[in-house]
Amino acid sequence: MPHRTAAEMLGLMRECYIYDHVRTPRGRGRRTGGLHGVTSLNLVVQVLKTLRERNALDPHAVEDVILGVCEPVGEQGANIARCAALSAGYAPSTAGIQINSFCASGLDAVNIAAAKVVSGQADLAIGGGVEMMSRVPMDGSGGIVSTDPTLTAHIGSVLQGIAADAIATMDGFTRQAADAYAVESQRRAAHAWDEGRFDGAVMAVTDINGDMVLDRDEHLRPETTEESLAELKPSFESFARRGFEDVLIQRFPELEAIDPIHHAGNSSGIVDGAAGVLVGSKDAGAAHGLKARAVIRACASQGSDPSLMLTGPETVSARVLKKTGTGIADIDLFEVNEAFASVPLRFLKVFDLDPGRVNVNGGAIALGHPIGATGAMLLGTLLDEMERADKQLGLVTLCAGLGLSTAALVERV
Repeated sequence: MPHRTAAEMLGLMRECYIYDHVRTPRGRGRRTGGLHGVTSLNLVVQVLKTLRERNALDPHAVEDVILGVCEPVGEQGANIARCAALSAGYAPSTAGIQINSFCASGLDAVNIAAAKVVSGQADLAIGGGVEMMSRVPMDGSGGIVSTDPTLTAHIGSVLQGIAADAIATMDGFTRQAADAYAVESQRRAAHAWDEGRFDGAVMAVTDINGDMVLDRDEHLRPETTEESLAELKPSFESFARRGFEDVLIQRFPELEAIDPIHHAGNSSGIVDGAAGVLVGSKDAGAAHGLKARAVIRACASQGSDPSLMLTGPETVSARVLKKTGTGIADIDLFEVNEAFASVPLRFLKVFDLDPGRVNVNGGAIALGHPIGATGAMLLGTLLDEMERADKQLGLVTLCAGLGLSTAALVERV
């Protein structure tokens, strides 16, 4: 008798439901930031404990914890997912995996957890991520991208900010348009906090003594104006002039020259943070008394041009929509990571979207981008806003280094 696959034994592929999510506030990614004194492990432990305690989960219930970490070295290395699950009081049977797909890591972690549920490998799992950028700096892990010139020569990779400027030049986005978008991101984020839209998701973080150290995102600058942003110098112009611009022009002759429009005020902020999303099957939810909030209808990861590297959200989103036979007009709300202003501006242009449907509570320009955790945070933000505004379908997507991108389509239940 031939062996049966897991899907055949289940009878059919299962649906994966989102039961809960939680995130830390985003702390400034510097030594004076509110979360700097908390270790990466401790931050994740607090997220996992919060999910377990507020859902009254049996320690054996969660079978796997998958965490995105963009710099998996130092205190963020050695499989922090497994270490955190054990430290948070989950059963020794709870597995743990850490993954790195750059800025896409947090959502990819949730998507992998969902895939395990759909395939029957797990009944309940947690996907999420962590990045303590004040403690483990960007490029802390090194790697071939920054150390092997044969790779960069072959794929034509440049600094992400230069790619963002190139995209803006190609699509005709001016410095003024990028700054106006950034000001609106700040306004929306501040409004969301004032209205309590993040209250259900954001947990207070404590130090080793149990004292609260941060309970609110601290990267926001609601006083930002287009006039104040106009005073900032472009961040990537000098790097572009050192040869990176030539690399892109060689690959895309239509550029001729790159207009340097991005700076610290219209790019994502460097912050600390962690997040987790509890997903599972329908039967597992019923067994543990959990209320399903949404179902993950489809998800995908995809590569795009590694030089421009930030155009992936449009192609991976189209792929997810095609998988489900869904039209772009059917999506009520979008979360598109604001790595740089040109990324959501391009997404809006390509799909001809109403800005009132995209990043309605601000984004990483205002709130910050804790790289390994952002995708999970955005998914939670999307779900909360769908519930608040009584919307049905939402899509979340992120670009990432080397042309990677990921997306997920969720439906409220």
